[in-house]
Formats: sequence, C-alpha cells, structure tokens
Amino acid sequence: MVTLNRIYTRTGDKGSTALANGERRSKADLRVEAYGTVDETNACIGLARLHADIVLDAMLGRIQNDLFDLGADLATPESDEPPAYEPLRIVASQVKRIEADIDVLNAELSPLKSFVLPGGSAASAALHLARTICRRAERLTVALAAVEGQRVSPEALQYLNRLSDFLFVASRTANANGADDVLWVPGKNR
Repeated sequence: MVTLNRIYTRTGDKGSTALANGERRSKADLRVEAYGTVDETNACIGLARLHADIVLDAMLGRIQNDLFDLGADLATPESDEPPAYEPLRIVASQVKRIEADIDVLNAELSPLKSFVLPGGSAASAALHLARTICRRAERLTVALAAVEGQRVSPEALQYLNRLSDFLFVASRTANANGADDVLWVPGKNR
C-alpha cells in the first residue's frame, strides 16, 4: 500500500522526478511523458464517470484502477538486475477483461455507417476525449519501447490499444447505444 504523508517534497523543483525504482529522470523524459499521459486518460475517465450509467460506471471504475497499475508498470523500468521488490505489471487477464467488456457493450450497438464525431451526450464527449488522450499515451509508449535499452511489456501496449477501443465503444454506448451518435458527413460544409 502507498502512504502519502507529505504532498510536496521540493525534489522536483529543478525539473526532475523519481521513477518507482528511485532513479531520477527529467520530467520531459519519454517514460515520464508516457505514464503522465496515462494519468491524463484516467482523469478524463473520472470526468466521464460523472455522467455514466451504473454498468458503464462499474467498468470505468475497474479501468481507472488498472490505469494506476499501468502507471506503476511504466514508472518501473525493466532491468536485467533482479528487483528488490516484485514490480507491478499489467497482466494478460487485464487485457482479456477489457476485451470482454468491449464485447458486452458492442453487442448492443447499432452498426456504424460513417465515422463518429466526438459529442452527443456529456458522457460520450468525455469518453471521446479520454480515447484521444489514451491514443497519445499509446503513441508515447510505443515510442518509449522503440528506444534502445527501454523495455515496455507487451501487455502494457496491448492494454492501451484495447482501452482506446473500449473508450470508443463506450462513447457510443453513452449515446443511446449509437442512436444519438453524431456522424461525420464528408464534404457537408463545402
């Protein structure tokens, strides 16, 4: 369990922060950018939950907890050195659960005939925003994984990819199962 007795430490005043293993990195470091953007996704999901029904709210609550796991995963670089403690990592069962949630929600949706514009209900708009932030987190995490010496677990990448899919499906669910989706009309305003 994490204990936070003091909120400010002044250790980041010069632009660095500590990873979970104690290593100091610039706040502009790609790893910090990746887990920071996961945190942004989580905050936006919290906003969406204010407008979600009970079923969707429960799914989003589980996802918020998973996103803290994912942040811990990304904040703990893998190393060839044996760790002093068992680091928290995203696992395959978390990816599978989000896939199952996608399937449950998607079964109720009307088929799409165009791209969906972000909007409709307040929940849907917030879920679309969370989806785009999640996609940015995924791009940053992919970029991090491409850096020599920086490892990212396949499950972490899979989770982010599935989460953006979930958020899209959830946004449609929040729009009366797609009935209130705002559809793109190509060239409409020419």
